[in-house]
Amino acid sequence: MHFSISPDDPCLDGHFPGRPLVPGVVVLERVLAAVEATHGATGPLRLPQVKFLRPLLPGREARILLEGAAPRWRFEVHGDEGVLARGEIVAHD
Repeated sequence: MHFSISPDDPCLDGHFPGRPLVPGVVVLERVLAAVEATHGATGPLRLPQVKFLRPLLPGREARILLEGAAPRWRFEVHGDEGVLARGEIVAHD
């Protein structure tokens, strides 16, 4: 799944003036949407491990890679410069 966040997206307001970055929570929302798009509705999910390695800049494209199957997935978010984020998602019992 590919995505980008428009430079005029309201999520960027105040994050950070003069050098906007896409908030991590927005990136994670896209990862969770990719899990549901690929595997269907999952119910509650936990994110026991997440590491942000590089920022995602507005207007730049990112790609989500998923591995695994319910109830546990590993993910990576890639951008032009390499891995932006990686972590684990677990379906809650």
